[in-house]
Amino acid sequence: MSDFWVFAYGSLMWRPGFEFLESVTAHLPGARRSLCVWSWVHRGTREHPGLVLGLDRGGSCRGVAYRVAADKRDGVLAYLRERELVTDVYREVFRPVRLDRPDRPVVRALAYVVDSQHRQYAGRLPPETIFRHVSNSHGRSGANADYVVNTVRHLRSLGFRDPVLEKVAEALLAGGQDRGEAGHHES
Repeated sequence: MSDFWVFAYGSLMWRPGFEFLESVTAHLPGARRSLCVWSWVHRGTREHPGLVLGLDRGGSCRGVAYRVAADKRDGVLAYLRERELVTDVYREVFRPVRLDRPDRPVVRALAYVVDSQHRQYAGRLPPETIFRHVSNSHGRSGANADYVVNTVRHLRSLGFRDPVLEKVAEALLAGGQDRGEAGHHES
């Protein structure tokens, strides 16, 4: 068994929660980061759903690829499945990602892609609707607003831009919604 890679595009970037050998910024083609998943557990409830990120069809996504040691594979997979597959709104897939290194190698990385047929799939929503849900939702892992603001801060620290997330985060910060870094990412 050899080392394997995990692609992170949301809270796994700023709170991976597992041991890794290295992290490298990376690019995943064919899917984009989107607040397209209704969160009923970690960032909202069924009565007041929050919104969390999913890799949705089309576009591309900049994120972080983590290299995990072969002897840690089973434990990391178990952890990620418990964290990411709470309600099965994500599909566990391996996708090619290009690492941001001088030689620009492509590696096969585990990624969690949203299932657009799942009842928690929200699709593409206008920023105003996103803001309304994010600003008023809390779940097991804390406030939905914290999740969005922390993700935007981390993206900026990596030199990445996400105009929709930034617009929502700016509105949240203007409204006093920033409560610090905490919690998980899942649905």
